[in-house]
Amino acid sequence: MQTALLMIDVQESFPQRPYWSQIGADVFLGHVNALIAGAQARGIPIVRVFHTDGPQTPDNPFAHGSEFVRPLTGLAPFEAALTVEKHRHSALVGTPLATWLVEHGVRRVIVAGIRTEQCCETTTRHASDEGWEVDFVGDATLTFDMQTPSGRTLSAAEIRERTETVLVNRFATLATVDEALARAR
Repeated sequence: MQTALLMIDVQESFPQRPYWSQIGADVFLGHVNALIAGAQARGIPIVRVFHTDGPQTPDNPFAHGSEFVRPLTGLAPFEAALTVEKHRHSALVGTPLATWLVEHGVRRVIVAGIRTEQCCETTTRHASDEGWEVDFVGDATLTFDMQTPSGRTLSAAEIRERTETVLVNRFATLATVDEALARAR
């Protein structure tokens, strides 16, 4: 079964946001870079996904054409089999990704990137609903602390745990970097 790695929104736009925290970012980059190296060694195609949206103003780091819509500093270089810009949370909405996956016989996707509970989770659910097998590599996702509507702070670790809880055995197989690479054929 052909596998592809989806590298979702690992872009320089995020450090420009006030919620950015370097806490966890270096560990995340270590896991993502190991995933990239393993995919390259196994000939697994890597799809680069950039998120672009919002007003086309100089202060929007996610604006199409912004200098920040580029790979995150520290991300290992790789030749993308496909690069897409998305404007929604799911990488499968409004992009040629689904068509490309079908045309290339991909039946399993490995999901990694930024933000765990937003674009990574949404793409995982969407891909699963469309029939792809999904390996969600939580160690290779990154998110940030958030405040609940009641004012309580949820830590990035709590958000990741919640995301993995709602995905496991419903939408994805939870996998470490090594497990996801070992499952790829």
